[in-house]
Amino acid sequence: MITVYCYSKCTTCQKAMKWLDARKIKYTPVDIKADHPDEKTLRRLYMQSGLPLRRFFNTSGQLYREMELSKKLPDMSEEEMLRLLASDGMLVKRPLLVAEGKVLVGFRESEWAEAL
Repeated sequence: MITVYCYSKCTTCQKAMKWLDARKIKYTPVDIKADHPDEKTLRRLYMQSGLPLRRFFNTSGQLYREMELSKKLPDMSEEEMLRLLASDGMLVKRPLLVAEGKVLVGFRESEWAEAL
């Protein structure tokens, strides 16, 4: 079972889903704005990914810039960052692919091809 947290207006998400469709890879899309992952889910995904927690932030997003998070994140604890990510799906880097034992943040075709 593959779940892809995405935003329908995001061109990167659209590209990722077209890539999955072209390879006939079945997935369940989840609207990251309306049904974003909660803090517990984000913590689990973060731990599974092995990535730095900062990689889960949508650094090119409008909300990220408005909140001036590039200045605030360095002083935040892991708990504060997880709570913040869980507060609004638009803060989460997308697409966020969750498959058995794998978590991919953002769409890099080569990375997805290797993982899937």
